[in-house]
Amino acid sequence: MSRPRVINLGFPKSGTTTLARALREAGLSVADFRLRQGARRGFVGGLMYRGYFDHGDPLMHFEGVDALTEISVVRNKRNFWPQCDFGLLQAIRKKHPEARFLLSMRDPAAQADSMMRWSDMGTRRLRVAAIPGLPKEFGSSEAQLVRWIEGHFAFCHKIFDGSDRFLAYRIEDRTAPEQISEFLGLELPWWGVANANPPKPGARDDVLKKGAA
Repeated sequence: MSRPRVINLGFPKSGTTTLARALREAGLSVADFRLRQGARRGFVGGLMYRGYFDHGDPLMHFEGVDALTEISVVRNKRNFWPQCDFGLLQAIRKKHPEARFLLSMRDPAAQADSMMRWSDMGTRRLRVAAIPGLPKEFGSSEAQLVRWIEGHFAFCHKIFDGSDRFLAYRIEDRTAPEQISEFLGLELPWWGVANANPPKPGARDDVLKKGAA
């Protein structure tokens, strides 16, 4: 098949950086969190919204880019979560029917724990921003983040129910790279853990067993 247009709908700390490296190693041009090409510089999520609201095409600023792997951002007063936006996702499907969507999933408890430990993401940024499915003043506990993560999984599965352009995979699954490879028609020469967030000494045994990526 031709080079795919790939959009990952996973939240932070769900293996998005691992996916970015794997697709780059496979020869794709990848924008992960930021786009750093010439004049087209900026957060991926912000550029997606710029294209969507200005021209009706969330991918118009990504010419020559094959994959978007981390599309959300919540930092420096910027708050973009295009993977939660029904209208934006439908616009991609209409404008780019060949596009394929991935959902990188992780055990919600382990993902919430990693978010809480990643810089000030869980301790401040998620709590003070108004995020789809996670209103301002919520998200200060792992239990609230777990509910939000599980809600996003359900949202994506509902939107793409029955679609052959959608693949949800779990990063804990040893067959994940084979699933992605078959779905994209692309050999993945590398798969591992990138941008790991190891638990602190004394972390709970259940979190240690669930992984630290």
